[in-house]
Amino acid sequence: MAPSAVEHNQISVPVKAGTERAEAQEHGPTPLEAISHGDVMPGIPSFPTFSQERRHVLTHMAAIFRYWARTGCTEGQSGHISVRDPEFPGCMWMNPLGRHFGTLVAGDMLLLNIASGQVVAGAANPTTKLRTANAAGYFIHAAIHQARGDVHAVCHAHTVPGRAWSVFARPLEMLTQDVCNFHNAHAVYANYGGIVFGSDEGVRIAAALGEANKAAILMNHGLLTVGSTVDEAGFLFGLLDRSCAIQLQVEAACAGNPVLKRNVISDEEAAYNFKMASEKHVLYREAQPDVEMEFELAGGEDVLGRGLDALELQLQSMR
Repeated sequence: MAPSAVEHNQISVPVKAGTERAEAQEHGPTPLEAISHGDVMPGIPSFPTFSQERRHVLTHMAAIFRYWARTGCTEGQSGHISVRDPEFPGCMWMNPLGRHFGTLVAGDMLLLNIASGQVVAGAANPTTKLRTANAAGYFIHAAIHQARGDVHAVCHAHTVPGRAWSVFARPLEMLTQDVCNFHNAHAVYANYGGIVFGSDEGVRIAAALGEANKAAILMNHGLLTVGSTVDEAGFLFGLLDRSCAIQLQVEAACAGNPVLKRNVISDEEAAYNFKMASEKHVLYREAQPDVEMEFELAGGEDVLGRGLDALELQLQSMR
């Protein structure tokens, strides 16, 4: 097969298997440079103050929840996202129990001490007048944040495709280019322990996730993703859920027609896809169209930032 090339800023980068591909991986453009034709797309932003970074994180967290609401990730009070605070890394922000994902704004989030579970900041739920987080969510997310210093955000919800595929306790096959974001980077927790009402189950889930995986399929339960930003974890969650749906469709098609032969992406190709598409800045960028859509639908980013000033006043006592 003749080598092909990707032109980027007048640099020709070979993209074929073998020696030339290895050289491209070692000396070629960054993943963001490789995906950008013309001006290079920006990656994860930096901020001069913790307050500005917190505003960015919590408004994006609210946007991810609203995206979940539009894409069928709601199931009663189930589902939670946690994000480590940039100024107080021993604390994590979580959504309040019982608030619909589609209504959440930054000021609704609760700040929990990761080690103790104490709610240290946050507004009361306007319906219950109480500050209540999901207990199962706390046990799962706290265990992961304690085990994985590289993880800044954790997403978990009970989706239909995720729960359906989870009953098989099998990892996903590399059936599409997109699922390669999880090549050798997702685990299966095959020891269902019921609704999580204690820390032990959270610790077992964190152990199953492992030291470097980006996701876990929880048998009879649902899906879980992690990331260096809430944007990354949120995008990966949607991708993992859709990949479960694709896997189920392929399984059904093959069962109904034995003549069909599935073509699984090779380990070499899947590893290359993973390297170029699953880098943290690329995954942050992948989430931005949906985040920006939620800002637009809400009437602007400031709408999703409501309540942040009150949170900042509460945090002054922690400094």
